[in-house]
Amino acid sequence: MRFCFNLLRGVFATAAAIMVTGALGADGSAPPVVWPTEGWQASTPEQQGMASDAVRRLLDFGAANEVDSLLLVRHGKLVVDAYYAPYRSGIKHVVNSTTKAVMGTLIGVAVQDGLLKDTSQPMLAFLGDKTGAGLAADKQAITVQHLLDMTSGLDWKEPLDGLPESMLQMRRSPDWLSFVLGRPMAQAPGASFNYNSGNSQLLSAVLTKLSGRSAADFARERLFEPLGITDTVWRQDPQGLATGGFGLYLHPRDMAKIGYLYLHKGMWQDRQLLPPNWTDTVTRASIDMHQSFAPALRYANGWWVFPERGIYMAVGYHRQLIVVLPKYDMVAVLTGKSHYSFDLLLGLLEASASTPIPLSENKMAQAELAKRVLELATEQPSPVGPPPELANRISGQVYRFGPNALGLQSMVLDLRSATPGYELRFQGAGAAAVAPRVVAPVGLDGRLRTTDLEGGRMLATKANWIDGQTLAMVSHAIGDGEVNHYTLRFGAGTVDVSVRHSSGFKTELRGVTEP
Repeated sequence: MRFCFNLLRGVFATAAAIMVTGALGADGSAPPVVWPTEGWQASTPEQQGMASDAVRRLLDFGAANEVDSLLLVRHGKLVVDAYYAPYRSGIKHVVNSTTKAVMGTLIGVAVQDGLLKDTSQPMLAFLGDKTGAGLAADKQAITVQHLLDMTSGLDWKEPLDGLPESMLQMRRSPDWLSFVLGRPMAQAPGASFNYNSGNSQLLSAVLTKLSGRSAADFARERLFEPLGITDTVWRQDPQGLATGGFGLYLHPRDMAKIGYLYLHKGMWQDRQLLPPNWTDTVTRASIDMHQSFAPALRYANGWWVFPERGIYMAVGYHRQLIVVLPKYDMVAVLTGKSHYSFDLLLGLLEASASTPIPLSENKMAQAELAKRVLELATEQPSPVGPPPELANRISGQVYRFGPNALGLQSMVLDLRSATPGYELRFQGAGAAAVAPRVVAPVGLDGRLRTTDLEGGRMLATKANWIDGQTLAMVSHAIGDGEVNHYTLRFGAGTVDVSVRHSSGFKTELRGVTEP
């Protein structure tokens, strides 16, 4: 009996060690940690204790929920790296508010580097000339940790399930930092969670003061370079500060490296990049986010935490996710363009990690998985109808628009040439500004046509005639996770345009031809 007990105890101890260090080696020993600085090593799911069928179910979940990419790393090996057309490998993806977790990570790096004594320091100590007259005395109590935890107490409206009113006002402001600091206090610092991209913008300013360079430059040197991340884009505010709460673009494989850094408690190879207790602060998060869909959800240092599951995530709008599952020695990365249930996703992730030790190879299931990855990456043409005679008459016509929510000034369609396309001109900022112009091809055969945008992104568009007067057009901002649907109904010298954006925004406008 004692022998059986000791045997079982040894099995469980071995399994626990595997969860931390990776799947067993051929000789039964736990292998060294795999560091993906130069790139991820690929593996079959079964080699990492995952059934290919379970991974395929995750891919099907992504297909049903407008996911752009899905990546799984277990035991340091890349198990699946799938892309959903028209998004594809090699294009950076906006991570939206996942930027907040990266900004929090950079503050942790600053602490580890000795640039910041600790996060209990008052934020105003690092904001220089922004701390002059006009700031309320109660702002003196706001610390760096309050900014990290979204408990600054500033009056701010950015609900996670509604219009981000204050964030949009900040973006329209000529000086984002002054806008945030000018907000009145709604409650005492530390009193309660209130989601606030302005807090993250203040962190960007704090980091700039501490390091003597922009947060983006600090990230490149002290975080991205050690992790082997070399291709990023980080947007700036009007004063040149990196946007703290959004605006970062990363490749999914590089997003996974950030999760892997946390999985290994801030250690990368032989370097401790984060304070040893930094990830513990995240896993033991206590700030209640007050979200009815997940009452147990907590927040810390820019991360969303599910304490009862032992899982935490960096979360960006429309589910740009870095999911860290320490219990399963796993990191998942998803990008996309819509919302879906966290509970369903996490349940599928947990179910996929069936055992910490390798499973028997399943060649048939692996082949089906590979087939599914290829299917998802391949654009499926949509049905098209024959073009009406109207297509020739409207081609080359200039349609001009009055004031509208899009700032669209004019539109020209070319639907009769061998390479059909369109040109849009938008209102510029300021009286002397040049009107921004978009010139792009459009597919009329059911397939998207693409054109390059700045920052390594792409625009992909196709159109189809619904009837003799109505053209339906869809345009994907690939890498931005945004889709615009346009319905254009042509009349005598007019076009009525209905616009529906993937965010839910809708508008209508009328264009008229030049006399």
